[in-house]
Amino acid sequence: MDVIGTTISGGIAGLEAIFAGQRARALALRGSDAAARIGKLRALEAAVQAWRPRLYAALQDDLGKPETEADLSEILPVLAELRHARRHLKAWMTPQRAAPTLATLGTRARIRHEPRGVCLIISPWNYPVNLALGPLASAIAAGNTAIVKPSEMAPATSAALAGMLAEAFPPEEVSVVEGDAAVATALLDLPFDHIFFTGSPAIGKVVMAAAARHLSSVTLELGGKSPVIVDEGADLARAAKAIAWGKFTNCGQTCIAPDHLHVHEAVHDELVRRVRAETARMYGAPPGADYGRIINERHFDRILRLLDDARGRGATIEGATVEGGAADRARRLIAPAFVSGAPRESAVMQEEIFGPVLPVIPFRDIAGPIAAINAAPKPLALYIFARDQRVIDRVIGETSSGGVGINTTMLHFMHGNLPFGGVNNSGIGNAHGIYGFRAFSHERAVLRDVASATPMLFPPYTKRVRMMVKAVLRLV
Repeated sequence: MDVIGTTISGGIAGLEAIFAGQRARALALRGSDAAARIGKLRALEAAVQAWRPRLYAALQDDLGKPETEADLSEILPVLAELRHARRHLKAWMTPQRAAPTLATLGTRARIRHEPRGVCLIISPWNYPVNLALGPLASAIAAGNTAIVKPSEMAPATSAALAGMLAEAFPPEEVSVVEGDAAVATALLDLPFDHIFFTGSPAIGKVVMAAAARHLSSVTLELGGKSPVIVDEGADLARAAKAIAWGKFTNCGQTCIAPDHLHVHEAVHDELVRRVRAETARMYGAPPGADYGRIINERHFDRILRLLDDARGRGATIEGATVEGGAADRARRLIAPAFVSGAPRESAVMQEEIFGPVLPVIPFRDIAGPIAAINAAPKPLALYIFARDQRVIDRVIGETSSGGVGINTTMLHFMHGNLPFGGVNNSGIGNAHGIYGFRAFSHERAVLRDVASATPMLFPPYTKRVRMMVKAVLRLV
C-alpha cells in the first residue's frame, strides 16, 4: 500500500490516520468563504500548469497518448472546470431564497449549500488526469477535503498525480492513496461523507454497496453501450468526421465513445466508406503517432476476443485501409475495426466495447434502433445525426440516456453549464460546473418563522381550529 501526502505507519491504520486528519480539517473548513476556496482552485491550476511536462510523459507511458490529445482530453477539461468554478463560485455559494407557500406564509426560507465533509474520489485509467482532477475541483469548490484514489492501471500518471497534489495541498486537505483493488476496498470501509466513483457499472455496484454500510452519498459516473443513429437525411460528411473522432480518440477507451452505429440502409454504404476514410485520415493507415494504445495486455486480449467471437458468429470485419483489428502486442496496438453482420447475441453487441471496434447495423425504420436502445440498459450517451427535427424529437422522446449529442459526439462533456452523468446502469448523479458543486454539497433548508399563522392551528382542536383547517384544505 502506497500513501502519498503524509507519513503513515502503513496498512489500515495509516488510512484511518489520513481519514481522521481530514475529518478534523473538514470541520474547520465548513465556514470557508469563496475567497479561500478560489485560492485553492488557483493552487490546483498552478500545479497542473507546473506539472504539465511530467503529466504528458506519464500519459504517453500509460496510454500512448500524444501531447495534443492530452491537452484536448486531459488538461483542457480540467483547466476549464477550474476556471468556470472560480468565475461562478460566489454565486453558487450564495444562499437561495425559497418563496413561501400558502402553508408557510409569514416565514422566510433559504437553501444553504454546505460542504459534505470528507470525500473519496476513485478515478479510472482511461482519462487519469481529467477524471481525477475534475471531481477534485468540484470537491474543493464545495469546501470539502478529499482523498483521491487513482487507478493502478495507469501507474505513471497515478505517481505524477500523487507528487503534484502532495506539493499543492497539505495532506489533511488533499491526499492521494495509490494501490490496487485491496486498497480501494480498505478505503471503502471508511465512513466517507461522499464518494465520487468513475468506472464500470459492475464496480459501481460494489462501491454503492460499500457506501450503503455508512449511508454515504454517492456520485457514480459509469458507462454502457452508447449508440449512434444516422438518419437518411443526415450530413454524412459531418457525421463521418464526428464518429471517427469520437470512436477512435484514446483508442476507443472513452466512456461516452460511440459504441455501435445504427445507419439508415439508404446511406449505409456511403456513411461507412466515409467513416473509414476519415479514420485513416485522422489516425493514419496503419495507425501512427496520433493513435493511442490499449491500456494493458488484459484489455488487449479482451478486445481480440470480441473480434474473434464476432468472426466465429459470421460477422465481417474491415479496417480503415489496413486489416481491421490488426494487432501488435508489443506496442499494445489494435487497428480500428468495423464490424458488420454481428448477431445480437455476440459479445461485441452485448458488452461495452471500450476499444477501437465499431459494429455497424443498418436499419429501414427509425423504430428499429429505438427498440434496440430500449431493450438494453440505459446508455451514458446517445448520438443522433439527422436534419429532420421530427426524427430527432422522436428518438429523444422515446429513449432514455445520460446525455444526448445531436450532429456531434462527446462534445456535451465539455459544456460547463450542462449536467454530465448517467441514468440507472450508466450512472447516478451529475458532475461538472454547478452540478459538480451540488454533488459535493448538502442542500440545507433553513426556515425562520416571522409571523406565520401556524400557532393558530395548534391543539386543542376547537371548532374554530377545525374550521380553519378545513378552509386551508380548500385553498392549498
